[in-house]
Amino acid sequence: MRVLLQLHYRILVGLMQSTSKSHKNNYDSRTNHTLAFRQPSSLCPKRHKENMWKKVKKLFGDENTKTLAGYQKVVDKINAHEAEMQGLADEDFPKKTEDFKSRLEAGEAMDNLIPEAFALVREASQRMIGERHYDVQLQGGLALHHGNIAEMATGEGKTLSSTCPVYLNALSGKGVHIITPNDYLAKRDSQWMGQIFEFLGLRVGLIQHGIYDEGRRSAYAADITYGTNNEFGFDYLRDNMKFSLEDYVQRDFNFAVVDEVDSILVDEARTPLIISGPTEDNIEKYHQINKFVYGLSREIRKEEVGKLPQDQIHNIAENLDELEDHDIVRDGDFALDERARSINLTDQGSVKIEERLQDLLVKETSLFDYENMEILHHVNQALKAHYMFNKDVDYVVQEGQVIIVDEFTGRLMPGRRFSDGLHQALEAKEGVTVERENQTLATITFQNYFRLYKKLSGMTGTAETEKNEFKKIYNLGVVVVPTNKPLIRKDLSDVVFKTVDAKYRATIDRIKALNEKGQPVLVGTVSIEVSESISKLLKKEGISHEVLNAKHHEREAEIISIAGLFGAVTIATNMAGRGTDIKPSPETLEVGGCLCSEQEGMTAAVSTISSGVVPDGKVILAHPSFCFRWKTTCCGFLAASVFQT
Repeated sequence: MRVLLQLHYRILVGLMQSTSKSHKNNYDSRTNHTLAFRQPSSLCPKRHKENMWKKVKKLFGDENTKTLAGYQKVVDKINAHEAEMQGLADEDFPKKTEDFKSRLEAGEAMDNLIPEAFALVREASQRMIGERHYDVQLQGGLALHHGNIAEMATGEGKTLSSTCPVYLNALSGKGVHIITPNDYLAKRDSQWMGQIFEFLGLRVGLIQHGIYDEGRRSAYAADITYGTNNEFGFDYLRDNMKFSLEDYVQRDFNFAVVDEVDSILVDEARTPLIISGPTEDNIEKYHQINKFVYGLSREIRKEEVGKLPQDQIHNIAENLDELEDHDIVRDGDFALDERARSINLTDQGSVKIEERLQDLLVKETSLFDYENMEILHHVNQALKAHYMFNKDVDYVVQEGQVIIVDEFTGRLMPGRRFSDGLHQALEAKEGVTVERENQTLATITFQNYFRLYKKLSGMTGTAETEKNEFKKIYNLGVVVVPTNKPLIRKDLSDVVFKTVDAKYRATIDRIKALNEKGQPVLVGTVSIEVSESISKLLKKEGISHEVLNAKHHEREAEIISIAGLFGAVTIATNMAGRGTDIKPSPETLEVGGCLCSEQEGMTAAVSTISSGVVPDGKVILAHPSFCFRWKTTCCGFLAASVFQT
């Protein structure tokens, strides 16, 4: 051990000395100056240190490289069985599955079956859906089988990669759960990948909204069960409210593969799933108090002035430059903290509300006395409903109901309600039927739910940045799987505008120019309101387009499926289908491919399966407070990152 440490030390010293010598070689004795242009790293100690460690990593290899090298050895064994599996008749595939099950029951280790089982799934996939797993997809499958997160670039076939480990783990008969972000993907994958599993002799189940206990129990009893994180979580809560184990629909939590794992296990980790029941509260107070919170003004501090829309910047203190950030520059009736999502009455607002509510308050008391705590609670919820939550952004109104819009995916969440009277306050604000407030009967967070599984894995296009969190909370490692072909993406410079109108105008002009030559465009926005604003501008220009947001979610698959066609223009919020394919037509590739966007804070908008190459170009996408960087991707698309101005 000592000899090995000494060897490592000598190598590091040698690297540092060689770097030092290169510094000396850049010294010019005539001017007594270091030639900076010959040695750029010397001007940046941090970069110099990074370069040194890159040499060390290149010599010894990092953890991810070593893991992939180990996986490649297993992939070579899988490839060695390919000819054998190609020689099987169709009726032999279920027989091989029964043989694998018998070997497991006899005590053979599951890992011993990997080469044969993975090769069998690859051949079944080739026969049933016409897709053969690449070696990198087999590496991704190995990462999932060993309880890791497989980070695979968009369009590299994560869904197909999961079939091998799912099949292998389903052989135990204990069940495998495949969790997706939405019902569309769960149904699509259960039908698409389900062909492979059923060809191999396994049974596939699907959990969807509206299925009753008998159907759910049958789906969970299947070898492989598809569903969303919400459905799995709520079934767990409902089971724990039952009085008999025989009434449970779920069984033991064996193995789960989570699609878009960063969204579910990180972004939504602390989101509570709540089952509630009605209380006996008087709903008339929501209508009464709703009438008294109209026409209130917001208190503004100096630090908030720059964040306000132009139409709200008025009556600001004249000595603005002399004040501190926390100083009040405009008096108001309430103070709003958008980051903390909180709102409170100011002294001025408290007096105004007390005057309006004097008939509801207990005589000779103030709004903040103990006797009026219930009224104060209703006031606070009404303030949130009117001044914090925005229609077509945080919620929509459909068929006389207030339906929540998921802040992470932009999707509608029917059946879910804000707690603590907030949903009732929104219903009163929108003039729809106010339902009784509910009390919590059962609750769990996604974080706690997914820690129930004996083995957990996941896949996504972005996991490396959260690898420490995955390791600390879920004990999950991250394996970055290389792409099947080299990436050709190029980063382009940002485009910034001073005003929203200028950004919108530039957006429409650019879309119009691209549309005239038939190049498809997918415009990403962060809210329903902005998507519809851009839609109105396109209509004025006579540009035919589709709008995909929470109002049109039922047409999501249809809209996305045609977004890559010649001349297509699609305006989408961040609900634009994780895992949904955009397939450019041959005419599209001839005019430069499809242009698509991905905004900051937006989950990955699309996955692609094209091979066209797009020349360097620049497209501007408008949204208040945002500018965009467009990139050429390996799939022949231009994708945009967004940076807040």
